[in-house]
Amino acid sequence: MNLKIVEKMSARLGLLACGVVMMCGCTAEIGRKPFESDVKCLREQMGTAMQLSFPIAANTCQRMSDHNFVFSKNHKHPQPLPLKLRGAPDLQKMADEYGYSYTK
Repeated sequence: MNLKIVEKMSARLGLLACGVVMMCGCTAEIGRKPFESDVKCLREQMGTAMQLSFPIAANTCQRMSDHNFVFSKNHKHPQPLPLKLRGAPDLQKMADEYGYSYTK
C-alpha cells in the first residue's frame, strides 16, 4: 500500500518539475531558446522591460563552439560563433560598432 503512495507522489513531483522548467523557458530573461535565430533572440533581449544594451544581449544570445556543453572536446577553450544577422541591417550596424563578428 505504501509503495503505491510513493509511486504516485514521485510521479506528481516529476510532472511539477517538468512544468516549472517548461514555463521558465518561455521568459526572455532566461536567454537563448532552442532553435531560435540570433536576430529573434537579440530583438527579444533588447526589447524586454530591462532594455538591455547590444553587448549584453549579444553575450546572452551568442552561441559557443562547444554548444555550451560542460563535457566536450573544447571545454577549456570554447570560441564564440559569429552571430547570424542576415536581414537585420540595424543589428549589423550595432555589431560593427561594438566589434562583434557576424555573418550576413
